[in-house]
Amino acid sequence: MTNGPSLFKMPQQTAAQPGHPKDAAKDRRRRVLIVDDHPIVRQGLRRLIEAESDLEVCGEAETAREAKSLIRDLEPDAVIVDVSLKQGDGLELVKDTRAHHPALPLLVLSMHDEAIYAERMLSAGANGYIMKQAASDQFLIALRRVLEGGIYVSETVGNSMIEKFAAGGAYISANPIDSLTNRELQVLHMIGKGLSTRQTAEALNLSVKTVESHRQRIKRKLSLRTSAQLMQYAVNWYAGRDPSQKAQI
Repeated sequence: MTNGPSLFKMPQQTAAQPGHPKDAAKDRRRRVLIVDDHPIVRQGLRRLIEAESDLEVCGEAETAREAKSLIRDLEPDAVIVDVSLKQGDGLELVKDTRAHHPALPLLVLSMHDEAIYAERMLSAGANGYIMKQAASDQFLIALRRVLEGGIYVSETVGNSMIEKFAAGGAYISANPIDSLTNRELQVLHMIGKGLSTRQTAEALNLSVKTVESHRQRIKRKLSLRTSAQLMQYAVNWYAGRDPSQKAQI
């Protein structure tokens, strides 16, 4: 049995040792910023992430404005973004972050239907989309996938994207919400959260008149006649219920 290195003698650095400059980036924990408007969710994600030896949380934000500031100041290795934020919108945050930080991995973690949001988020610049109902080990797989420069979506979303690609322009969705533009979907989302037209305008940095125009187009595309029907549809959709439930007002 050989003796270990002396406490008073610095070991020589080799390429195989963690202290070597070539391994510094590989050995440090990768820093993750959490952007979610629910404190309990942020706390749960922090515990999950920091239980991993190669990951750590460098900051938390609950609004898009806070997130933009922290991304600039903290320079995280990856950002976890929710679709729904206290102020602002996850889709707009993804677009803005991708424009200013082209190489920053973005993983969207949301309670909202991946069939509606996943492709839109990827088109906006996200590297992955995973539902909050997913198992914790699957979330970690998704996070590491985007940190490594890959793309993560569920098998269901992946198959749907392949089907649409194969169909070219002939694919027609049976879900009327798919006919909404990103901006119209954002407005529907805000209505579902209970925001007024003025609050929606402020959250999306639009005029009240523009929001009203979007509301009218949404009603037409979803075959809704009144504002009350639109409100009921949006609330049900936002809550994950059948949007047409009790919409005949």
